[in-house]
Amino acid sequence: MTSPDRLVGRGRDGFDRFLLAEWTKLRSVPRWGLTLLTAVLLTILIALLTATSSSSSAQGSGGGDKAAALPSAFLDEGFFVFRPLAGDGSITARVAAQDDSGEWAKAGLMIRQAGTSGSPYAAMMVTPRNGVRLQHDYQKDDVAGSSGRAPRWLRLTRSGTSVTGYESADGSGWTEVGKVELPGLGAAAEAGLFVASPHRMEIERQFGGENTSMVPTRGRAVFDNVGTTAAGPWQERNRSILPEEGGWTESGGIFTLTGSGDVAPYVFGDDIAKMSLSGVLAGLMAIVALGVLVISSEYKRGMIRSTFAAAPRRGRVLAAKAVVLGGATFVAGLVASLGAFLLAQPILESNGFTGASLSQGPVLRAVVGTAILVALVAVLSLAVGVILRHSAGAITVVVLLLFVPQILGSGLPLSAALWLGRLTPAAGFAIQQTVEQYDTAITPWAGLGVLAAYTAAALAAAYWVLRRRDV
Repeated sequence: MTSPDRLVGRGRDGFDRFLLAEWTKLRSVPRWGLTLLTAVLLTILIALLTATSSSSSAQGSGGGDKAAALPSAFLDEGFFVFRPLAGDGSITARVAAQDDSGEWAKAGLMIRQAGTSGSPYAAMMVTPRNGVRLQHDYQKDDVAGSSGRAPRWLRLTRSGTSVTGYESADGSGWTEVGKVELPGLGAAAEAGLFVASPHRMEIERQFGGENTSMVPTRGRAVFDNVGTTAAGPWQERNRSILPEEGGWTESGGIFTLTGSGDVAPYVFGDDIAKMSLSGVLAGLMAIVALGVLVISSEYKRGMIRSTFAAAPRRGRVLAAKAVVLGGATFVAGLVASLGAFLLAQPILESNGFTGASLSQGPVLRAVVGTAILVALVAVLSLAVGVILRHSAGAITVVVLLLFVPQILGSGLPLSAALWLGRLTPAAGFAIQQTVEQYDTAITPWAGLGVLAAYTAAALAAAYWVLRRRDV
């Protein structure tokens, strides 16, 4: 039988020979295949256990409906007084006064599609401590205006599906804050005044978990100089979390509105896709061990000497090991993530969650991204194994880098936990996110990029060590 090292020796300058040799080594050792299988089974098993023991905590969008399973999860609450707006038009008003019920309490103007909760909208508002804002369609990113607070003049103008927001200090000189597109805004629209006041969030963090409680707040604002091209009688829509806190009065053209709840993305929604992929934490333990042992076993048995004797270009050997190991673990990770997702979804739906689908872009990204995460962790483990040449030590280092930031983060203040989630290899787990939440530290691809950077740095260090250390 021809040895892998002889295969390399026949074509030292052909990288494919190095790949073939490393692939032969990997598949010829039964325990490596068993380790990959263990990683797949652990990932799926833990995902099923998590799904079975979970119950939906989705809160209502619009004060009662279950939130969606993707970034479209929203809150559509507060109090709204409006007139029908047929076609293009505008509404102008001065927010004369606003109670400081929270830094993100909102009082202002809204143009929205008539209909159910979650309809497309644009809102021009003032806040007690975050200035003037133009927001639309329940997105986190809004357009900032001045730092002014009430009293403040506001205006919204609709032209087709475009809505433009303006502000003024005196009602004479106007400044454009921004323009937004509302593709779903049809002829049957509404224009009016609104008040919203988000819950006050109280978070008690401790190692191993956290307790979060939401305390309702009541917003109040006074409007005058109201003018609109919308016609018809004023109507009200009360979606306040506390319905008894919502209401309005009008006297001599002065409107006073009260309400509770928020119009915003729902940052406490259940991330169904991520829950389905939770088992990858257990599966990665096997992957870390595989990545380290693939190289440390060669050192332990002295096989590395014959490998480098047959292939003196150590950088190519390391690259081939990384490519073969990364490819094999990517395939295993994809099988594991697909299996976990597909098997966990029916269980989660039976427990009251809104199901997710692979046809949804964020979900597909999370599933495939998890496989990339697994491959990067395997290659990172390989590099650390080369540097330390000690199985237990290398496994410990990688496990600490991946899991300790998550454990520490649960007991640290939220601001410190967010920085840990951005700056450590644990940022790679962000690729599994499909819902942006209050404790989201980094975007999915940026988080995976952080892990990739650590992996690249570890590979560079491993290459440096290989070239300067005797085997």
